[in-house]
Amino acid sequence: MSEEKRGGTPLVAVLPQHRFDEAGLGAYLAQHLDDISLPLTVQQFQGGQSNPTFLLTDAAGRALVLRKKPPGKLLPSAHMIEREFRIMRALTGSGVPVPHARLLCEDATIIGTPFYVMDYIAGRVVSDVTLADQTPEDRHATYDAMNATLATLHGVDWQAAGLGDFGKPENYIARQVDRWSKQFQAARGESDIPAMDRLMAWLPTHVPAGDETTIAHGDYRLGNLMLHPTAPRVVAVLDWELATLGHPLSDLAYNCMAYHLPAGIRQFPGLNGLDLAALGIPTEAEYLAAYCRRTGRAGIPDWPFFMAFAFFRVASICQGVYARALAGNAADAKARAYGEVARVAAETGWGFVSDKV
Repeated sequence: MSEEKRGGTPLVAVLPQHRFDEAGLGAYLAQHLDDISLPLTVQQFQGGQSNPTFLLTDAAGRALVLRKKPPGKLLPSAHMIEREFRIMRALTGSGVPVPHARLLCEDATIIGTPFYVMDYIAGRVVSDVTLADQTPEDRHATYDAMNATLATLHGVDWQAAGLGDFGKPENYIARQVDRWSKQFQAARGESDIPAMDRLMAWLPTHVPAGDETTIAHGDYRLGNLMLHPTAPRVVAVLDWELATLGHPLSDLAYNCMAYHLPAGIRQFPGLNGLDLAALGIPTEAEYLAAYCRRTGRAGIPDWPFFMAFAFFRVASICQGVYARALAGNAADAKARAYGEVARVAAETGWGFVSDKV
């Protein structure tokens, strides 16, 4: 029997640790949405590491997607599905493709945690950065569409969009270094990662001069984009829980981490060592040049810092996934492997700036 998928993402029965009152959910949605036909069929999207995500199919075959906080004790300021809902609402009509966010429920008594519901969008979620099943022409077009979408996001007038209080519009990098250092320390347990300790000491004293503020997605990568079912274009940007007002180059560097990771890593696949020209994928220099052209930027003189910062962030994020796996409430059964991913990410990040010590 073949594995059921939607958009390339496997669907499974709701995992035991994420089960909730499905009848109660159906009653709540029927009360607040006028186009729901009960009963609901609930399936879980497998593969996410943060907020569990579910496909809801009603009796008439209409599909919705539900995102909720995970169960258990959560790290401070993590899993902010309320912020996801707010920014998707704010970006509607902005030129940044986002799902239509339908309903936010902050009442934890309905299914055990706050959640929101959005429209299901037909498309493909592709985590393989090599785009192995595409032609070189489509690979190039997909990467260009990813680049253009990021530039569009960074060009949104966040104040006009009603997001003036969505984050502090200054000192983003310094505040993020502090935040993710604390998150890592809260999740490190018995993990010993010397490169992370070095980054936590070095980054705060080497923040580049000058400051910029845009909407920052916080987790902008190919696997968080919904591609058109057949065409090489972006139809939705997903997973907004880390979004805030921040420095645009933090998004760009995070998006470029794949260029510095070896191919074939299941948890965080990369492009390093591949023949990009033969694949049709732009080089990092070409990708940066396209972004600079679209945003009117002359260049990026502090690129090593931003890459070190990007890997530092992902190391902290992965350590958090690993800690949740040990606690038994991670969204993916493979989450225990993320302890090693955190170590590799920290070591890669330190490699960008170790010669500057």
